[in-house]
Parts: sequence; structure tokens; C-alpha cells
Amino acid sequence: MSGLYLHIPFCRKRCTYCDFHFSTTFENYRSSLISAMCKELSLRALEQTSPIHTIYFGGGTPSILFDNELKQIFDTIHANYQVIPDAEISFEVNPEDINEASLLLWRSFGINRLSIGLQTFSDDDLRWMNRAHQVEDGLKGIRLAKACGFDNISVDLIYGLPGQSLAAWRTSLTAVFNLNIQHLSAYCLTIEPKTALNHLVRKKRIQPASEVLQSEQFLLLLEMAQANGLEQYEISNFSLPGLHSKHNSSYWNFQSYIGVGPSAHSFDGKERRWNIRNNTRYTQLVGKSNEWFETEFLSENECRNEQILLGLRTKWGLDLRSLSEPMTVKESAQIEEFARLNWLIQSGEFIILTEQGKLQADGIAAALFRLD
Repeated sequence: MSGLYLHIPFCRKRCTYCDFHFSTTFENYRSSLISAMCKELSLRALEQTSPIHTIYFGGGTPSILFDNELKQIFDTIHANYQVIPDAEISFEVNPEDINEASLLLWRSFGINRLSIGLQTFSDDDLRWMNRAHQVEDGLKGIRLAKACGFDNISVDLIYGLPGQSLAAWRTSLTAVFNLNIQHLSAYCLTIEPKTALNHLVRKKRIQPASEVLQSEQFLLLLEMAQANGLEQYEISNFSLPGLHSKHNSSYWNFQSYIGVGPSAHSFDGKERRWNIRNNTRYTQLVGKSNEWFETEFLSENECRNEQILLGLRTKWGLDLRSLSEPMTVKESAQIEEFARLNWLIQSGEFIILTEQGKLQADGIAAALFRLD
């Protein structure tokens, strides 16, 4: 499967938990930045010889793009790439940007999947995260999206928030399942360097959730998702049968994709490439030199390690036959030990994590890594 990922670095306001780089508005740069992204799309068309199956607008806030900007992007895509008729075209949306006119506009461009960043069903937490919407905005937005014909809707939630009890997390999950959406992405809050959240934690103004509470919230998520008919097809992602994100699945299945825009990443199976993060420099340099991106060639062990890490995160598990070399005696013994701990099961040539194993996913993968 081949996909396009477009990183749209526009945000309305700074969010407590996100990177400062993505928290700035770029109203003065909109036209030049969109033109630069279209230039990159045209330049990189020769890299893509097979049809495009998925297009994903993400990062920042794609939902504040104007109709002429969307038209410019889609015209460039269709002029340079072969897009299959039933391609999955996903669009990240903030609840405050949803109205009937915008929904009809997005549908007119062929966008058929919305990813709505609700984050939480607590107005207090939304204010703490400095989000521009309230809980009711999200509820109204989803109802309106359904009324306008969108039948593939994903919702983002965050758990492990400071002060978020297990009962509060249950309330958020109950509310989202009552919406009868097709897909849920639920992420545990992580504290990244150089973010506002990291600063608040270091100043002891915020107490992070304990690992024990995070684990309890994760296990409750699994229990309630299953009870509501959503299957966990990746550690953080749940969907009704057959409605998993095709685009994101290409990442986890170690397939190729092209990333366009500031800080966007690309992968062709052996080489990883990432664009510079600075919007102004990206705009100035695209097409003029190779200074607007960096590349990294993955060694055989690095490719193997990523396959292990990504494969273990999915419901299908790690296919041992996909690895370049079989497991060593020592690695097989480690797998047996994890099976004894009930962290994984081995079914034929597949290794699949149990619920308890999913809590240890990164550590299990790291134990099977090979160093160059």
C-alpha cells in the first residue's frame, strides 16, 4: 500500500501538552507554505510509481485550511499521482472548525474519513490543555458530521492526564462509545522535552499520573472497547470490524509512504527521510537544494528492529517469517520466557502480545532487538 501524508503546521493556539513548534499560528505564511508543499508534491511524484491508496491530512490543524488552499493541494495531487477511486482520505479536525459548510466542502474534495480531536469529555481538562473547544462542541460536531454523510469517524482521546481518576476516564469512554463512532484512538499522555507540560512538571506545578493508574486506565479501555464491539487492532487504536485506519496500518506494517510539509517523515522500506521543522526555511528551500530534508539509511538490524517493534503493536502480531534472519537460540529462549509470564503467545509463526504484554510492549520489543 502506498500513501501520502501531508503535515499541515497550522494551529489556532498553544496546547499545554504539544511541542512549541506546532503551537504558533502562521497566518502570514499560509500562501507561501501551501505553495511550497505543492512544489514538494510535484517534485516527489517520480518516487511514487504505484497508485496512492491513502491520503492523510494531519499534524497541526488541517481543518482551518481555506477552500482555495484545499483545491490547490488536491489539484496538485491529482495532477502528479494516480489515486485509486476508493482511496481512504483522512482529515484531522478540531471540533470548533466543524460546521455544515465545512463538512460539505471537505466531502466535495473526496475526504471520506474524519479524525476528530475530542481529547477528553471534561471541560476542566480541555481548559487545562488550552484547547479552543468545549465538550458540547465535540458532541455537536459529531452529530453534524453524521448528518452530512460522514460514516467513517474516528475520535482521539487522551488518558493519564494529571488529576484524571479512573472514574473520570470511565466517564469519557462511556461518552465516546455512546456516540457510535467507527474508530477510537486513545493515547496515554507522554511528557516530551521542550514542551509546556514538561516545564510545568519540572516546576512541580503538575503531578503526572502514576504508572499504576495509567495501567488501570489502559486495561479499562480494553475492557470497554471490547464490550462495545470495537477491536483493538493496534495498541492505541480500536475500530469496528473492517474499519481500521488503512493509512496508519501502512506504518505498522512497515510499508512505504511519502510525507510532505515541514517536519513530515517519509519511508521507502530502507531509507527514512524527514523534512526540516522550520516553516520559513522549508518554504525558502524546497526545490532549491537538498537542505530542506535529511535522510537516514536503515541497516539490516535497524529494519529488523522496527519490524519487531511495529509488528508487536498490532493484533496480527509479529510474523517471524518476515524477518531477514530467524531468531537465535537466545532470542527464542527470551520469547519462551515472555510466554511463561503470559506476556505473549506464539501461534505458528506469529508472536502476539496478551493484554498484560501490551503494558510491556516496548520492553518486550527492546529485548529482541539486535545492535549493529
